[in-house]
Amino acid sequence: MADPQERPYRAGFACFVGRPNAGKSTLTNAIIGQKIAITSNKPQTTRHVIRAVLHRPESQLVLVDTPGLHRPRTLLGERLNDLVRETWSEVDVIGLCIPANEPIGRGDRFITGELASLKATVLAVVTKTDLVDRKRLAEQLLAVSELADFADVVPVSAVSGHQVDTLVDVMTGYLPESPQLYPDDMLTDDPEQVMVAELIREAALEGVRDELPHSIAVVVEEMIPEGQLLRVYADVYVERPSQKAIVIGHRGSRLKEVGTTARRQIEELLGTRIYLDLHVRVAKDWQRDPKQLRKLGF
Repeated sequence: MADPQERPYRAGFACFVGRPNAGKSTLTNAIIGQKIAITSNKPQTTRHVIRAVLHRPESQLVLVDTPGLHRPRTLLGERLNDLVRETWSEVDVIGLCIPANEPIGRGDRFITGELASLKATVLAVVTKTDLVDRKRLAEQLLAVSELADFADVVPVSAVSGHQVDTLVDVMTGYLPESPQLYPDDMLTDDPEQVMVAELIREAALEGVRDELPHSIAVVVEEMIPEGQLLRVYADVYVERPSQKAIVIGHRGSRLKEVGTTARRQIEELLGTRIYLDLHVRVAKDWQRDPKQLRKLGF
């Protein structure tokens, strides 16, 4: 006979939403305990839906990391927004991320309105609490609680780890009773090739500015095991020859930095030595070209 004190096993899907650069991917990585989603201080860094699985004895929380909802200026932007809304309709719990160090803006209100009609439980997650003092945090918590009738409001810092476990407890409590959804050893269902491409793109994003971050895409063409070594051949795509020159840098110096950084991250991810071969190619206006978007996986 089952112990009446025994808590039912819960499993389900949750996602963090919010305007770009609200700390969603950083929070996902902090909860899972290792790097699953790439992060950058550039808005709209996330372009793919990534599912990361947190295993606990009494629950399984599947976090779906999505791009930030934004006003689209390109066909890529429209497709990313469609991806976000599709994800929202399929998850059990949604955490609306609002940074503690920024005033609530039109973007936050717009997304809050978009969430109102969904069947999922919606929490407010006040992120980046390590960047403000207690007074400012209290003011932001009050402002957020007045934004909508959230199931919970949880302040958290992904950087310091403050309240990360509390947030997981709260989110898990709203998951349905369910058997396990993924095997114990699975951390993500993202293919390795996609994760490797994302790590290269993250490295390429560092130090670039203006419109260039949005113009960078990466495709891993081949991953070939060779003894203890894995050979990775990847193409970095930009939209114009002038951007290609920026990514490559003087005498290839910048591309070399990108390769060194990316290789280190890929080796950490895959646990093997990596030979990384990078080439920079121009795909003119790929963000607006349906054919190019398909080729680049969007």
